[in-house]
Amino acid sequence: MTSPAPFLVGVTGGIGSGKSTLCSFLARSGCEVFEADRVAKELQVTNAGVIEGMASLFGKDIYSTNESGALVLDRKRVAAEVFSYPAKLGALNSLIHPEVRAEFMRFVQDARSRGKGIVILEAAILFESERSSDMDFIVVVAADEDIRLKRASARGRISVADIKKRMAMQWPQELLIKKSDYVLWNNGGKDELKHAATELISVLKDAAEKHSAGNR
Repeated sequence: MTSPAPFLVGVTGGIGSGKSTLCSFLARSGCEVFEADRVAKELQVTNAGVIEGMASLFGKDIYSTNESGALVLDRKRVAAEVFSYPAKLGALNSLIHPEVRAEFMRFVQDARSRGKGIVILEAAILFESERSSDMDFIVVVAADEDIRLKRASARGRISVADIKKRMAMQWPQELLIKKSDYVLWNNGGKDELKHAATELISVLKDAAEKHSAGNR
């Protein structure tokens, strides 16, 4: 007998909101979590079609090889170009998103074959990539802007100026909240977020049961 389709939950939020930390808690609780941003980065150095498209868009010299012969992408250069030329960001997204979606659908089928009831799609640009229409339920992780900025800058990967640029290019938090089914405010620490994750799991299980009952 074929297992029922999993309940698909999109988790989104702006930079520094804490969505990845939330999803790590959800994964530890037994949810299947697909990290769209991580998969997109992997495809940029493993998928032949994506690699060819990236080289055409940014120039072949954005790639090099390391000592072990693995392909290396100059991500800083790519970031600098897409934030300076929005049209390139659109072209990059058009190149990457179909491949990420295909990977996600394979992930869902695998979860279904193992009888998993809830699958989480963690994606920073869930709405912009039009993947929100695939979801049964959408959660936005929200936090005050000064807290998000502090968290993102604490990682030490990019400058405060670049963080603000990325924030400006993402959908406003208010709009994400308006379009989501559930808002999880994350202005506190990890202990508070862990408690909120436990509450969210109960909400998701209830929503999944109602969704399943409605499809019988």
